[in-house]
Amino acid sequence: MSIFKQIEGYGHEKVLFATDKKTGLKCIVSIHDTTLGPACGGTRFWNYESDEDAIYDVLRLSRGMTLKNAAAGLAVGGGKAVIIGDPKKLKSEEFFKAYGRIIDSLGGLYYTAEDVNISTHDIDIVNTVTPYVMGTSAITGDPSPFTARGVFQGMKAGASIKFGSDSLKGKVVAIQGLGSVGMLLAKHLYEDGAILKVTDINQEAIDFAVKNYGATAVPINDIVTTDCDVFAPCALGAILNVDNVRHLKCELVCGAANNVLVVPEVGNILEELNILYLPDYIVNAGGIINCAPEALKEKYDVDNINKKVDEIYDTTKKVVELARKEKISTYAAADMYALSIIENAKK
Repeated sequence: MSIFKQIEGYGHEKVLFATDKKTGLKCIVSIHDTTLGPACGGTRFWNYESDEDAIYDVLRLSRGMTLKNAAAGLAVGGGKAVIIGDPKKLKSEEFFKAYGRIIDSLGGLYYTAEDVNISTHDIDIVNTVTPYVMGTSAITGDPSPFTARGVFQGMKAGASIKFGSDSLKGKVVAIQGLGSVGMLLAKHLYEDGAILKVTDINQEAIDFAVKNYGATAVPINDIVTTDCDVFAPCALGAILNVDNVRHLKCELVCGAANNVLVVPEVGNILEELNILYLPDYIVNAGGIINCAPEALKEKYDVDNINKKVDEIYDTTKKVVELARKEKISTYAAADMYALSIIENAKK
């Protein structure tokens, strides 16, 4: 499929391809929708196997940010950026200044923040050449704790529906990915009395979770099919497809990863299997809730942020209730919920 057909299919407003020969920077900035305000979303730094993979990722991620921001009640639109290459080889101060100049050229149409392989320190460098950033160390800082908090709240809401109690005590939760968010989620669950199964590409992260949270290590290829009550995908997206979803051995899916389902049909299969899926952009909105005040030029108050993040519990329940009322998947219900907010704003 051509790039323009992909862009039209997802309904994007603008997609920018940019390079900097001196530093080796190659990036794509995808602005999906600005109905509610400036496009906001993080920058992902990943060594994609092909440019086509990067395009596919950034288009899906930016659309997801539109829906996430709307559902979270934020007055911002949706956007995302990806940097293509090996972060271990390319990262430097000049590299991120070059990237910052690209962001600055959009004149505030897009505000960026941390994402995979992008740290608060990196964002601070970008901020030296453009004001159009979020998640700076001086104001909102690392969004990971808020993302993890929101996922935990969403999981508790899902547990109350599926298990009759919002406590995860005694429940087996399989966490796929122990990055900054996945590890913090593990801590929340451990403190709530959950039994953890974990996996990651980083053995040190696995060892930490085993030692500190009593987790059981599971091989990467077995985590999707391991016996558990809750499957928590917290790595990259596109985890569940029409084939492997039928091998899940859980009752609830709730994690921090974006775009967990490869195609919408997977959401319908989960319904058929009586597995409750909590849509990713509903439960993982804590990070953008924390960062948005920088884009909106609002006073930052961490207590208010935590209160807003905890509202993910109620939003999750609303989406599940809507799905049951309309007799549709929770995946479809989340889209309906978020898109109705955007459509009302257009009217």
